[in-house]
Amino acid sequence: MSSRSPLISLLTDLGIKDPFVGELKAVIFSISPDTSVIDISHEVERFNVRAGAFLLASAAPHFPVGTIHVGVVDPGVGGERRPILVETGHSLYVGPNNGLLIPAASSEGIRRVYELTNRSLMRDKVSSTFHGRDLFAPVAAHLASGTKPHEVGREIVDYARLSFAEPIFDRRGAHCEALHVDNFGNIILNISQQRMGRLNLTGRHSLRVHGKRVPLRFVRTFSDLREREFGILLGSRGFLEIVCREASAASRLRIRSGYGLRLDGA
Repeated sequence: MSSRSPLISLLTDLGIKDPFVGELKAVIFSISPDTSVIDISHEVERFNVRAGAFLLASAAPHFPVGTIHVGVVDPGVGGERRPILVETGHSLYVGPNNGLLIPAASSEGIRRVYELTNRSLMRDKVSSTFHGRDLFAPVAAHLASGTKPHEVGREIVDYARLSFAEPIFDRRGAHCEALHVDNFGNIILNISQQRMGRLNLTGRHSLRVHGKRVPLRFVRTFSDLREREFGILLGSRGFLEIVCREASAASRLRIRSGYGLRLDGA
């Protein structure tokens, strides 16, 4: 077995304008200098725990066994929410107890959840406004260096759950939700590949949003659409996406993550 330290992934809403992300990495490397760190994203919509949870759940399956995922979308930092470690059969997840970590961890099978209480694994001074740097990053680094999950604190069972809304299907189509809008303006719906068969996607369909009906064409890939034509396709994350060739579907339709949508047959 390789003696190389596990990977640590970082997903935050901290952005890259300020030195926050650099400080997280500096703390990690000061404790575990041989650890490799991979950035999932630092551009999660600010304070949007659901968006962060979706992105983490989308990315986590592509990481090797033993990866330590650090999630910092933490609008309740310094308040009553607890810092936690989630142990699964595949990975470890470190972050706030606000549901951010749970969809990704649940897909791997949650074994145990611990509250982070072992102060020896944290920085000497823990800021009440930056647990990412002073608490989550050092705990993750210690885990990468060999600390066992049960050493971080006591096991808990009353952790915060988070789940995504389920689509509601009927004979004509489905009521669904925009889970996420990516950097290209593609709108990821909460209809997975496993459930898309209930829509009988064969050709022309329509999207109802803001009181208007927008025609869509079901296609295999972007190039099957005409320029600026709206379409629906199965995206790389395994969910249906509303797209617009060489344009932002979200901007043109004025849709943000969390919007409720109606998808119909032609």
